[in-house]
Amino acid sequence: MHFTLLLISVSVAIAFRLAWKTSASDWNTRWQMALGVFLFSPLLLITSAIAILCMGPRGQMVQTWEGWGSYGIAIGFLGLGVVLMMQLARQAGRSLKEIDQLPQEIILSTPARLLKSSTPFIAQIGFWNPELVISDGLLDTLDEAHLQVALTHEEAHRHYRDTFWFFWLGGLRRLTAWLPNTEALWQELILLRELRADRWAAQRTDGLLLAEALLSIVSASQVESEPWMAALNDSKPQTRLNERIDALLDESEPLPEKSYTVWIGLSIVLLPLFVIPFHS
Repeated sequence: MHFTLLLISVSVAIAFRLAWKTSASDWNTRWQMALGVFLFSPLLLITSAIAILCMGPRGQMVQTWEGWGSYGIAIGFLGLGVVLMMQLARQAGRSLKEIDQLPQEIILSTPARLLKSSTPFIAQIGFWNPELVISDGLLDTLDEAHLQVALTHEEAHRHYRDTFWFFWLGGLRRLTAWLPNTEALWQELILLRELRADRWAAQRTDGLLLAEALLSIVSASQVESEPWMAALNDSKPQTRLNERIDALLDESEPLPEKSYTVWIGLSIVLLPLFVIPFHS
């Protein structure tokens, strides 16, 4: 029973990922699809491992070798997840300590940490309440009008708590890097996160100014974002820049509406837990 549950969960997780394809749908549909597919496989594997852990290695329906083998795999998988999250948290903690050493300034009425660097850089860094970090290079690159729209973009990341949610998504990314399309889904979510922040900022400022600021920053720097960092900078400008600018210039696309469809669909990952009462 344990080994069968494990085998079914891994097979379904892989098949679900293989079935995913990028689409040209509207933002909300793309977001719901990418987030659902990204979360489904790791959550199914986690709940299956928890179910096996709760049932234990013994039982009338389990052969001895099968019970201990599946039990060991479940413990190893869950233990690896804990270790990876601890490593990610420790890495983020070191970065936050370094940020705390930076001088704090008020830039256009916005508190920010000032980074001594000639490379244009602006990002929200942290968890639930991230801090804004701005480099000298950015202040030299953008005038006041373009700087204001860049600040508004970063405020959007704070509004949506992107650094907090993507920290946990980043942990699942590490845990299931071996699954098909993990990196492709991660890049899709990063792009959609930036499109959402761009649209939020464009509805409060000027989308054309934001597009110009984005061009200025990306042309001068390439920054690889960590899960606890939400930045206007784009580490893959060739694959994302055109789509972001096109979306900014297309004023017909509304802000995405909240939808709980993805969470209703993800409830299926709880099925392995319902097997526990039948174990004896």
